[in-house]
This record gives sequence, structure tokens and C-alpha cells, in this order.
Amino acid sequence: MFKIPKVSAHCDIPCKIYDPSAAQYAVLSVIRLIDLINDIDESNLSKKNIAEISRLTSQKEEHAQIAKKEVITIWGDYFKEPQISKFPEVHNLVHSIMMSGSKSKQTLDRANAEDLLDKVNQFAEIFWATKDVATEKKISPYPPNMPVICPKLEDA
Repeated sequence: MFKIPKVSAHCDIPCKIYDPSAAQYAVLSVIRLIDLINDIDESNLSKKNIAEISRLTSQKEEHAQIAKKEVITIWGDYFKEPQISKFPEVHNLVHSIMMSGSKSKQTLDRANAEDLLDKVNQFAEIFWATKDVATEKKISPYPPNMPVICPKLEDA
């Protein structure tokens, strides 16, 4: 009925809409969830506290997985030869992010999640540099009030 020409694309997402901020905010959530878990009174392991720890832990693991997924998508779909030639360290950085993300899922050690945020911020800085976009470090306006690398946005 309709003659549709063959359609193809080189990536899953239309070009130029990748953004590492979803990974950064997922990691901020991991840190916040670890803080909330660690604030629970261990001397009172009531059913309510056990249920809360379980829910918070589940969310922590889910957000760590989101961070990993967002980074691996950008790395796999966006980074091609021009970007890789300019930033060859991106492969090792992404591998390191995957390892830190797994550690953040497996433990309640805040240092693991802080390390993950640092690495995801490095990834964000590289990502924006591939687009010749200047960045700045800002403190998130909500707990855990940690730094994130953001693009410098133009005024409207």
C-alpha cells in the first residue's frame, strides 16, 4: 500500500540529546539512600525499620544500576572514533565506573558511592568536552549536597 524506503540510524537516540546528568543524579540518590540507611537506629531493628532498610537498599541498588546503564548507553552509542581519539581514557573510565557501580550496589560504604560520583563526574566532563561545551562544578541543591559537573548554560 505504502512504499517506505529502508530506514537506518547509527544510534538508538536521535543525535545530540545524550546527557550524563541522569547518571549523576542517580549516583546522588545512591549516596542519599546510603545516608538514610545509616541513619536508622541499629539498636531498634523493629519490623518497621527492617522494612525501611529493605526498601532503601532496593532503591539504592536500582539507582546504582541506572547510573551504570546511563553511562554505558552514552559510551556505547555516542562515543565513536572522533571522541575516542580525543579521549582514549574513556574506555578505562567506563570500566572503572562499572566496577564502582557494582561496589555501590553490594555495600553500604558511602566511600564507594562517592568514588562512583567522582568517576561519573569525570565522564560528564569528558562528554561535554567532546561537544566543546564548557562545564562548571556545582553543588546539588538537595541532600547529599555533593558536587556535579554541569554544562554552562546560555541565558534565555
